[in-house]
Amino acid sequence: MPLNPDLLLGLEPIISRQTLSARDTMLYALGLGANELCFVYEDGLKALPTMPVVLGSPGFIWRDPALGVTWQKLLHGEQWLTVHAPLPVEGEIIGTTRIEEVYDKGADKGALAITSRELHDAHGTHLATVRGSSFMRGDGGFGGTSVGAPKPHTMPEGRAPDHQVTIKTNENQAMIYRLSGDNNPLHIDPAVAQQGGFAAPILHGLCSYGIAGRAVLRALCDNDPTRIKRFDVRFSSPVFPGETILTEIWVEGSGKAAYRAKVVERDMVVLNNGYVEFA
Repeated sequence: MPLNPDLLLGLEPIISRQTLSARDTMLYALGLGANELCFVYEDGLKALPTMPVVLGSPGFIWRDPALGVTWQKLLHGEQWLTVHAPLPVEGEIIGTTRIEEVYDKGADKGALAITSRELHDAHGTHLATVRGSSFMRGDGGFGGTSVGAPKPHTMPEGRAPDHQVTIKTNENQAMIYRLSGDNNPLHIDPAVAQQGGFAAPILHGLCSYGIAGRAVLRALCDNDPTRIKRFDVRFSSPVFPGETILTEIWVEGSGKAAYRAKVVERDMVVLNNGYVEFA
């Protein structure tokens, strides 16, 4: 069944309820390779600022055959996160997910779906807005338009980064990270990875994103997660578990910065056009 954009855009909002525990908060941090006690120990525990991307999620909805998506060829395109209130380390989380737009890049270029998820706690406090694009490599050419697709943040040119942070991933990084809720088999099953065109399972894009978040948090915010207000990125290439991620950061003014991340072993940019706002 081919992709049907009208069906996607006509879907009712998906309401997801999650009982967040301190264990979940620590597991997310461990999935990013964190070893700072404040993120992995219940005494004085804090939530990493990128954690909203795994909260109140409806799961990997694209495997539903009714949606007509070639999910084996789906990749995360971009991620945008705005944090509205301090993140809890435990409590009830309510996520409301919608598909906002679907863009057609062409029969040989794929399609793009924009989703958004509003996160609230049990008291109605608006915690965060999580938006992202899903790049559906096998589903372009349905007759839609690419006009209006999001534009990436422009990276600084002609100057060296103000900060550089290197973090090595573990061989089992994807196996740990998926326990926070992203069960796409592309990240653990070699057969599925090969169907998607990869020699081996790749690291979740949101894991690479969270690792870059740790780097920015360390470099700009003295590891105080309440200082991160916005964290956006475009995914440009996959990371394989065990590789080393170098995050380069350019301060662009008061409370604003750009960033990108490279895999050191292959000298390849894997996260690009990153943008952060911080207090």
